Amino acid sequence: MKKTITTLAGLIVFAVLPVLAAEEVAETAAISPPTVSASSGGYFDRARELVIQALALIGVNYKYGGSSPDRGFDCSGLVSHVFQEVIGLTLPRNSQAMSKVGEKVDKTELQPGDLVFFNTRRFAFSHVGIYLGDNSFIHAPNRRSSVKVASIDGKYWKKRFNGARRLLGVMPGVISIEAAKSILQSLPAMAESSADK
Repeated sequence: MKKTITTLAGLIVFAVLPVLAAEEVAETAAISPPTVSASSGGYFDRARELVIQALALIGVNYKYGGSSPDRGFDCSGLVSHVFQEVIGLTLPRNSQAMSKVGEKVDKTELQPGDLVFFNTRRFAFSHVGIYLGDNSFIHAPNRRSSVKVASIDGKYWKKRFNGARRLLGVMPGVISIEAAKSILQSLPAMAESSADK
């Protein structure tokens, strides 16, 4: 079942992200995409990885305070788990603290991988999810449910939207694990060459 969901997630992402990238290229004069160095993988490659990892968790039960597929997830636990697994980034453990990380993004400029926040408990930033593209996001909604995809434009979520934050490409040090390993492997060679000078 999980393999089927992961395969389905990959197909969805490979269908959605190229369209978004093409739209972004057409609008480059208005909106510049976040820049990521070539050594850390492209922005869309990393966003695709985040989306695939998140979609693979559809159906995992909600668990208040949960932060693993085995025990279940709450909203911030899901987001933390996905970012830790994909790019090795440790995020704050609650949605309010997450709402202060990264760069503020307007709703009209959302990109896959951005964090989206909602007021679901009568205070701002009480719920968080990961934007997937096409006005949809993935989240762990509540104890009566499991990880699932919802539309930002749905009646419930539209009126509760609080804002969004971008982490990919804007936070110093947010690079892929592979890029970090590559950098670490090159350090001895760099040290030797600078010692020779």
